[in-house]
Amino acid sequence: MKTVTKDMMIGELLSLDECIAPILMRAGMHCIGCPSSQTETLEEAAAVHGLDADILTAQLNDFLKEME
Repeated sequence: MKTVTKDMMIGELLSLDECIAPILMRAGMHCIGCPSSQTETLEEAAAVHGLDADILTAQLNDFLKEME
């Protein structure tokens, strides 16, 4: 199973599953296409956007689990 951790880079997350992008965008991360976001961790990006990285990580893992 693919697993998301909050220390993964945004670019790495997007390579796990293309449907992660809309999930991040709905959470408020509209800059995921920005080159600098590719080298940010999920935790760093969540902090910039005022989001709880643990909740977002859980949501992404729930999504990936459903896709299996």
